[in-house]
Amino acid sequence: MNSSMNIGETAKAAGVSAKMIRHYEQIGLLPEAERTDAGYRQYGERDVSVLRFIRQSRSLGFSIPQIADLLGLWSNRRRASREVKEVARRHLDDLAEKMREMAAMKAALERLVMSCHGSDDPHCAILAELAADSPATPEPGRVGQQPLRKTPARQPRQVTEAGAASSPHADLMAWTRNVHSAHGSH
Repeated sequence: MNSSMNIGETAKAAGVSAKMIRHYEQIGLLPEAERTDAGYRQYGERDVSVLRFIRQSRSLGFSIPQIADLLGLWSNRRRASREVKEVARRHLDDLAEKMREMAAMKAALERLVMSCHGSDDPHCAILAELAADSPATPEPGRVGQQPLRKTPARQPRQVTEAGAASSPHADLMAWTRNVHSAHGSH
């Protein structure tokens, strides 16, 4: 491996895209590259190692902040392995919770699919359940048939009066739990 590589060579060596390298630099996960007199980025073996570490961490689903923590621990020779294990354990707990949530969503959706006759009849149990507590149907042609507008990728979490964080995902999970409990299953 060359001691000095351009962004394309670095991307190939690390198994990531040049776009991701620029992104990781922009968010501070990877130090900004040295530049040639002509302004081209130059990377070394250490940068490739960091990028491989990031790629492996992402493949395990670690978040960017978690990867930043792990990179900090990796570079700290005085770290205690229990600190690394704690980051990984918390991530494992998060994954287990997400799996439980996904299983609940799947079960609720399976019940909805089973409740729909799928016939030529316009009544649909799926739509009826999705529209529960919504007294008015949308005006024909006003929703669902127009191109969707782009929205920001991530919406900020909101804090409810009770102090709990709310997000679109949390709202979906609350609805899923309601569907789940409404049908007498826990």
